[in-house]
Amino acid sequence: MVWLNVLVQGILIGGFYALFACGLSLMFGVLKVINLAHGDMAVVAGYVAVFLTPHLGLPEVWSFLIVVPIFTLAGYVLQRTLIQKSIDRDPFTTLLVTFGLSVVIENLLLEIYSANGQTVNIGDLIAKSWHPASIIYVSYVSLGVLGVAVLVLFLLQLFLSKTGTGRLIRAVADDREAAQLSGANYRHIFGVAASLAFATVALAGIAYGMMTQFAPTSGGVNLLFAFEAVVIGGIGSLWGTLVGGIALGIAQQFGAHINVQYQVLAGNILFLAVLAIRPQGLFGRKTALA
Repeated sequence: MVWLNVLVQGILIGGFYALFACGLSLMFGVLKVINLAHGDMAVVAGYVAVFLTPHLGLPEVWSFLIVVPIFTLAGYVLQRTLIQKSIDRDPFTTLLVTFGLSVVIENLLLEIYSANGQTVNIGDLIAKSWHPASIIYVSYVSLGVLGVAVLVLFLLQLFLSKTGTGRLIRAVADDREAAQLSGANYRHIFGVAASLAFATVALAGIAYGMMTQFAPTSGGVNLLFAFEAVVIGGIGSLWGTLVGGIALGIAQQFGAHINVQYQVLAGNILFLAVLAIRPQGLFGRKTALA
């Protein structure tokens, strides 16, 4: 029964990893950009939720109503300006630009808010849980985050497969030159994809703030876990991201159950094993988005 609880906790934390990673997967699947500022953007979303929504008279638990639209617009603007210019040069420039953006964000947050930890206040909900068995604990917050992750991935998949804009995104991801010849404005499509990715980053940042404390330096670790989830599941596969996040979460929880110091190590071992046995990931395909 103890191991069953470990499995349940791994699935729950894996849902958060999947929510955190889906924007990273979308950015790479469409733009071929590894956004090294991805984790820092989520931290910014947490700070916006904590410090902006109270001034608007909105409870922090509903902060996504404000933060997600802001990040959706910011993603489009940032893509059409800074990121697009780096894409037009070469992939190495994009890595440098996003790394520089990460450094700037982290240091700005340290200057403005200091290194003190913050949380998204959701009242006594944080302490509530469901007990399906005597030794199994299911946090309502973690369960909600898992549900949001599944819903977001489902809606993204539906958007990409059933809408005209979504099909254009897939077409540009598969062959940018052919899409251009067909009249598609790939820069605009890139902007739409980035706006969707930033919207998911905002949700991940708020979820992180609900589950635990965040600080200006929290982005790096979460970026690592998100990257591992994407690679394990298969780069460009949205549902693979969910599976990869859950697999990573389960590995970490089983490692922590053996020895708390093995938590991160167990996830890294799984990551390396997948790279060695199946480099394209569990659900990796030749097409950019599946």
